[in-house]
Amino acid sequence: MIEILNATALSRGRVTGTLVADILQAMKRRATVGTNLLEIDAWTQQMILDARATSCYVAYEPAFGRGPFGHYICTSVNDAVLHGKPHDYTLADGDLLTLDLAVSLNGVVADSAISFIIGESSAPEDVAMIDATERALAAGIAAAAPGARIGDLSHAIGTVLSEAGFPINTQFGGHGVGSTMHQDPHIVNTGRPGRGYKLQPGLLLALEPWVMADTDELRTDADGWTLRSATGARTAHSEHTIAITEDGAEILTLPTSDAAD
Repeated sequence: MIEILNATALSRGRVTGTLVADILQAMKRRATVGTNLLEIDAWTQQMILDARATSCYVAYEPAFGRGPFGHYICTSVNDAVLHGKPHDYTLADGDLLTLDLAVSLNGVVADSAISFIIGESSAPEDVAMIDATERALAAGIAAAAPGARIGDLSHAIGTVLSEAGFPINTQFGGHGVGSTMHQDPHIVNTGRPGRGYKLQPGLLLALEPWVMADTDELRTDADGWTLRSATGARTAHSEHTIAITEDGAEILTLPTSDAAD
C-alpha cells in the first residue's frame, strides 16, 4: 500500500516526527558509559506513554522476526546494525550505538535512527562511517522532490556510500510510512535513477542508509531479531522520515532546539 496524506494528516505527522526526534536525543544524552540497554528501553517507554503515543515495535511481528519484538526502541551496538533487541548489556567507552525508533501519534507514524559513539574513545573509522550514512541520508533527501522517482533517491544514497568505500546490502532499506510503520514503496540503498514509483506531495518516506564496515552480509542473533555484520565488523545507520511537498522534501524527524542541545 502507498498512502498519500492530506494536509491535516501531514500536520499530525510533523508532531509525531518531532516526538520521535526528541526521544532519540533524550536517549542519546542518557546513553553514557555504564548505561544498560534495558534502561534506555524503559526510559523510551515512559516518554512514549507520557506523550500518549503508541509504540510501533512492542507488538510488531513481521516474517523476518521471531515473535513480537516486545520492546520500545531498537538498540544496536557495534557489529549489530538493525533491529537490535534491548537486552542486559552495559555500554562501554568506545561502543558504537544505533538507536532506531518508530512511534504512532494521532494516527500517523514517524521513524528515525541515529548512530553515535559512547564515551571519549572514538575511532576515526567509526566517525567516518557514521558520517557516510549521514551524508548519504542528506543526499537522498536532496533528491526527493515531486516528479522524482524512488530510483533517484536510491542512486543518490548509494553513490555516497559506494564512494566512501562501503559494501551495500539491499535486503533492508527505506520505506513508506503513514498510518502504519512499513508501507510501499521499498527504498533500497543503491539503485538506478529514473526508475520506480514517481513521488507526489503527501507521500511520507523513511530513508535509512546503513552500512557495515567490510561486508554486505548479515547474520541473525539467537534472539531472532538483532541483525549483525557477518564478519563482526562495526556498523552505522542514519534515518529520517520526510514528507514530499510541492517544494521538495520536508524532514519531519528533527528535534526541537531544546532537545538537540
